[in-house]
Amino acid sequence: MKALQFDYKIPKYILSKITGRFFPSAYWDSRLSCLQFLEKSEPELPNENWVKVRVKYGGICGSDLNLIFLNDSPAISPFVSFPFTIGHEIVGTIDEVGSRVTDLTKGDRVAIDPILSCASRGIKPLCSACLKGNFSLCVYKNEGELSPGLLIGTCRDTGGGWSSYIVAHKSQAFKLPIEVDDLNGVMVEPFSCALHGVLRNPPSKDDTVLVIGGGVIGICVIAAIRALEIPCKIVALVKHQFQAELTSNYGADEIIFLRKPSYVDNLTKSLKGQILKPVFGPKVIQGGADIVYECVGKKQSINDALRFSKNGGKVILLGLAGLMDGIDWTNVWLNELDVKGSFAYSTEMFQGKRERTFDIAIELMRIGKVDLSPLVTHQFPLEDYQNALHTASNKKNREAIKVVFEP
Repeated sequence: MKALQFDYKIPKYILSKITGRFFPSAYWDSRLSCLQFLEKSEPELPNENWVKVRVKYGGICGSDLNLIFLNDSPAISPFVSFPFTIGHEIVGTIDEVGSRVTDLTKGDRVAIDPILSCASRGIKPLCSACLKGNFSLCVYKNEGELSPGLLIGTCRDTGGGWSSYIVAHKSQAFKLPIEVDDLNGVMVEPFSCALHGVLRNPPSKDDTVLVIGGGVIGICVIAAIRALEIPCKIVALVKHQFQAELTSNYGADEIIFLRKPSYVDNLTKSLKGQILKPVFGPKVIQGGADIVYECVGKKQSINDALRFSKNGGKVILLGLAGLMDGIDWTNVWLNELDVKGSFAYSTEMFQGKRERTFDIAIELMRIGKVDLSPLVTHQFPLEDYQNALHTASNKKNREAIKVVFEP
């Protein structure tokens, strides 16, 4: 089968880093790139508790682009195994079923929860995090019966969504009801990321919420809040007009465009804050949002998240915040902010009971609380990966939100 595989080699890494500064396409369109399009054998079931899935759509995530542009922190490297096929946003059809799998059958349409925690790794007893249902915090991501890997799509044994087939443990495959089409199916994973951040840190009905970022996760955070019927005020900070239209459609009350220098004044007014002028440097904001969901992971967006939070407010980091200089943490201690990270999905309290995040996401789609299919703006065959990656990394010019492969 054809696959897009990532393999870390020091010479390729160095050459790509140097060349990519001047020609970004060198990160994926070069024999010297760490990313290669190749033919490889289909992944095999690790044991009888697994299924093989024929991929219908494999999404391109911001974390995938971060990987390809070689911007990942080395802190992630112990939790991957090279070479691996990229892709963790996956919807497909079960093609093969292990003998110990009883609730899935060949032909079932499924969305894949890619977290490789204790159950999929064959580790018993479960670690303390997995016992609590916090699978994203599993402490054995590099142990057990599988090679290291946070997710399907970072582990060499499982394959990834940027190919025709992946294998998944039975606990990772979630059946899709007829009401949830395949385009919504590929959005279950990013929507679950947003749901996890919102359900673990829910706004109150009288709160003012600031969502920084008009990409997939930012829009999904807004969609999650509205699907959960939380009547708070939502202000969205976005870069482009097409993002503004979508954030408004999914429930944002006010849209502020990231235009320097006017956005600071406009956002402060929307949040009913006050601008104070320091002796030098960026404007200081007094007052702000009760909760800020930071969905970009850049220096400017994180600084804005911290300074546009009110005293005693909360900042949820859903963006890919990695190595970066120039973050002013003054407001964290000065205003006693609660800053939390949010990674992936696990189990949540929902309607009085604990449920898997994926189950909640699928149910909200099934009953019509949210339809995320309009976010899939571009589809490409795997062979056209150069154009797909160019589109995904040039969202403004292509008006791209979610770009997917159709292997």
